[in-house]
Amino acid sequence: MTLQETTMEDRLALLERRLASLEDEREIVQLLTTYGALADSGSSAELAAIWTEDGVYDNDVISMTGRDQIFAMVESAAHQGYIARGCAHFNGPVSVHVDGDTAVAVSHSLMVLHEDGAFRINRATANHWQLRRTEEGWRATARVGRILDGNELAPLLLRTGALGQLPPDPAS
Repeated sequence: MTLQETTMEDRLALLERRLASLEDEREIVQLLTTYGALADSGSSAELAAIWTEDGVYDNDVISMTGRDQIFAMVESAAHQGYIARGCAHFNGPVSVHVDGDTAVAVSHSLMVLHEDGAFRINRATANHWQLRRTEEGWRATARVGRILDGNELAPLLLRTGALGQLPPDPAS
């Protein structure tokens, strides 16, 4: 069927679907890229709200389940110490694949620390996000991150996320 053969209603419906898809992607990118600013400002509640109530944040250092544990991580002495000395969490760019009310995203992140009057990269991480549309908007159900230090899981997280696939089980 050519463009001339489609009805105005069909063309409008197609445009509405395309716009909704772009809006979903934009909302997810906005949500995930706020992580750094919220982490570095100590905004515990706002950072925890990136996740669903039962969301999982699993990285090389700690695995947290639920907003309360994520909130507590930001409030911890270790994290507050990073803020007091100077730190920057960079998360992006983000690649998003939306499938109805679920999505997969992938990103790199850097944690930069201020030490001895200079800044140094403390860690570079591969991040695989799983998200769900909720009444609050898009929220993360899982973020799995692994340091890019030769860890075999890190490139798999990047590859599966880039392809819009679920990650391998980090426990395996």
